[in-house]
Order: sequence, then C-alpha cells, then structure tokens
Amino acid sequence: MGEWGFLSSLLDKVQSHSTVIGKVWLTVLFIFRIMVIGAGAEKVWGDEQSNMICNTKQPGCKNVCYDRIFPISHIRFWVLQIIFVSTPTLVYLGHVMHVISKENKLRERMQMSSELTKHPKYSNDKGHIKIKGDLLGSYMTTIVFRILIEVGFIVGQYYLYGFVMEPMFPCSMKPCPFTVECYMSRPTEKTIFIIFMLAVACVSLLLNVVEVFYLLCSHKRSKQSGVPPFTMPGHFPLTEK
Repeated sequence: MGEWGFLSSLLDKVQSHSTVIGKVWLTVLFIFRIMVIGAGAEKVWGDEQSNMICNTKQPGCKNVCYDRIFPISHIRFWVLQIIFVSTPTLVYLGHVMHVISKENKLRERMQMSSELTKHPKYSNDKGHIKIKGDLLGSYMTTIVFRILIEVGFIVGQYYLYGFVMEPMFPCSMKPCPFTVECYMSRPTEKTIFIIFMLAVACVSLLLNVVEVFYLLCSHKRSKQSGVPPFTMPGHFPLTEK
C-alpha cells in the first residue's frame, strides 16, 4: 500500500474542493479500488504465471501462451485504470491551487493598495472555495473525462479477457508443437475479483453521471437565485500572517 500513499494524499486534498457526490466517488476509489488491490487482489494474481500449467514441456510454449492469454495482467490493468481515472481529478486540483495562489496575491495587493477594484472571485476570507465560472467548467470537464476513461477501460477489459476467468485455455502459438491446453490457478476466486472490480467500476461510472446532472441542476438553480452553487472549505490558506 505504500506505493499508493502519494496518490492518496493528493486525492485527499481534492475532497475539500468536490461536491458531496464527488466525495462519495473518492471514497469508492480509495476503499473499493486502491485498498482492495493492495490488500487482496495482488496476492490472488501473484501466481498467475508461475502456477499456470500447460500439457507440454516444450521450452517457451508456456511463456508465449501466457502472453497471448494475458497481454497485460489484470492487476496492472486495474492499476492503470486507477491512475488514468485519477489524472483528470489531479489536473482539477492543480487548477484550484493555481486559482487560490492568484487570489492570495490579489489579497496581498488589496492590503497594500485600496484603489484596486478587482476582488477575489472564487474564494472568501475564511478560505472557502466557490465552484463557479472557470472552476465549474474545469470540474465538469474532469467528470466528463472520468466517464470516458471508465467506459474505455470497461470495454477494454471485455475485449482483452471478458469478465470470467476460464479454467482452461487452448493455445497453438509457436513454439508449441501442437494445440496445447493451459490451466489457470484458482479461476473461481479470480472470477469473483473480476466481477467485483467490474461492479465497482460501474458504480464509479454511475456516480460520475449522477454528478454531471447534479452540477447542471445546481447551476441552473444558482442562476435563477443568484447564489453560487457550491462553497467548499479549502485546505490552503488564503492570507499569510
């Protein structure tokens, strides 16, 4: 789990600049993806190549058959999925930090000069962030990219392996002397993990879609009432003392 520490700390900062649904999405990402992969899935898939048995002793046959059956390991595939899904959120965090930094400098100039007519747009003196304007557009773009990435990885997993771990795979790749049969270790246990990770990906996808509609409805109500739709407490100080 140590490898995920840096990513987890960055995503934890995003929670303060997300909607309620966004916080639930991050919780799903932390608990049901990162922790499950680190705590259980890596052990289940740790023996997939060493314990695969093929009914031949031809040197190299087992290696090429494994490469054909698994062009990428399930674990590495899910790790890539987590990284790609998290990347738009980290880009949004960078945008938030940039905006806060600019408004910090604007506040410093306002303290030195009373003639400035420009005021901070996205934050207040208490450190609360308002998701509106460019920040709202950035947040919405983040969610759209997360939706596309989730769909892409779900479809990719289906075409790469399907959603069930078959106990036996036929293979006729060279240098195998004939069509050999290769048998996987613990196929039922691995199928359970595959279905679980698929279900979590679908829940994550659903949360993203719901958040898009939530943002659109909240933005529409805010335009009618004139009140900013979201105000979030920030992690970053807005003034230096």
